[in-house]
Amino acid sequence: MIVAAENVAKSFGKLEVLRDVSLHAGQGEQIGLLGPSGCGKTTLLRILLGLESPDRGSVAGGLSRAGYLPQNALLFPWKTLLENVELPLQIGRVPRDRRRSAVRERLHRFGLAGFENAYPHELSGGMKQRAGLLRAVLGGDVPLVLDEPFGALDTLTRHDLQQWMCDLMSELPRTLLFVTHDLEEAIVLAERVVVLSERPAHVSGELSIDLSRSDRAARWGSAFTQAKDALMHLIVEGAGHAG
Repeated sequence: MIVAAENVAKSFGKLEVLRDVSLHAGQGEQIGLLGPSGCGKTTLLRILLGLESPDRGSVAGGLSRAGYLPQNALLFPWKTLLENVELPLQIGRVPRDRRRSAVRERLHRFGLAGFENAYPHELSGGMKQRAGLLRAVLGGDVPLVLDEPFGALDTLTRHDLQQWMCDLMSELPRTLLFVTHDLEEAIVLAERVVVLSERPAHVSGELSIDLSRSDRAARWGSAFTQAKDALMHLIVEGAGHAG
C-alpha cells in the first residue's frame, strides 16, 4: 500500500471541506480523484502529500516523496527548459553531464526535442505541462501526483495530452494519483476512479475502468459511454447527499 487515508476530515475556519474521506492507493495503481470544482479534491491531495494536516482521521504511508505536477507547471522563468527539468537531479547531486544526458534522452518522448534551450515564455501551455511532467518523472521511482495538470489548456490540446499521458503510463511502472473534474480525463487515465461529493466532500463511490487503450482513445465507444454514464450517476448521487 502506497497511501491509506481513513476518515479524514478538514475544515478551514467554519468552512467544512472534507468529511470522513477514506482512500487507499496500492503500488502501481492509476487512480483518479473526480469531483465537482471546489469540492476539496486539492485539499485531499495536499493532505496525502503531507502539505496539510487533517483535523481528524489518519494517513498512513503518505506521498511525501512523489513526483508532483500542480495545475501550473511552475517553471522558473529565468531558466531554460533543460535547466528547469534537471532540477530533481541537481538537488540529488547528480553530476552535470549525467543529469543533462538523462534529460536529453527523454526529450523526444515528451515532445520537447529541440526546445532544451527555450525559456518558459517561448513554450506553449502543453509544452510547459510536459516539461513539468518530465521533471516529476526524473524525481526517481516515486508515485506521480497530478493536480488537474491539463485543466487550463484548450480542448484539443487537453485531449492530445490526455492520450499522450495514457500512452506514457503504459510504459512507466508508476503509481499515478491525479485530481480532475473532467469525466473523460478520468476514464482515459485511470484504472480506478474515486468520486467525491460536493463540499463537504465524502466518497460517494468508486468505479473500476477496465477499458483497452483503443477504447480510451475512441472516447465515443459503447464501453467508454457506459463508464461515463456510471461516473455521472455517482456525481449526481453525491450532489444529492452533500451537506
